[in-house]
Amino acid sequence: VDARGLSCPQPVIMTMNKIKELGSGEIEILVDTDTSKENVSRAAESKGWNVKEIKPDGSGYRLTISK
Repeated sequence: VDARGLSCPQPVIMTMNKIKELGSGEIEILVDTDTSKENVSRAAESKGWNVKEIKPDGSGYRLTISK
């Protein structure tokens, strides 16, 4: 999910749509703000997904979540 350049709640909405679509598995999300990183992490965890990794990626972050 490439949510770089988008402001909240768009990255969260995109992530939630992908979670609904897949149901389980692993998803990578690209965001470019601390706020988006925190909000996407919280939203994923609220749906029972684990945030496996958050690492810097260029000027933003690459989050890996799984279920």
